[in-house]
Amino acid sequence: MPGQGGPGGRPGRPGQGAATRRELPVHTAFAERLVAVLSGERPVHSMLGLTVGEAYEQLVRLAPRTVPRGLGTRPVLRRCAAQPHAGDTVLEVFASLAAGHRVRALAFRLERGDDHRWRCAAVELDGLGRLVGGAHP
Repeated sequence: MPGQGGPGGRPGRPGQGAATRRELPVHTAFAERLVAVLSGERPVHSMLGLTVGEAYEQLVRLAPRTVPRGLGTRPVLRRCAAQPHAGDTVLEVFASLAAGHRVRALAFRLERGDDHRWRCAAVELDGLGRLVGGAHP
């Protein structure tokens, strides 16, 4: 699937050919994809095959709370790092996003399945990922 850079996936940035970009680590490629969804550049349903567990519902709740693409500066990925857990099957990822003068925190968990594909299992933006039932921060 697009955006699956790194081990077991296709190289390149989401939506970009591998010939035009160098291969990104899987956690960075996922971060770029999440930024595109949270900024309204891509629809939430583009993450359907790339999420497991609660992650998709978390994105459904988070996406409407972020600035729509036409109303502000599109966030860009400033930093992205991953901490491996459970051998090489789980990555806890943390990133910082910049949109104009504002900096936001993004955290997500990637899990590699038996098919060797990475999927997002949890996502939080500025601590908003665990909201339930439409509660507001």
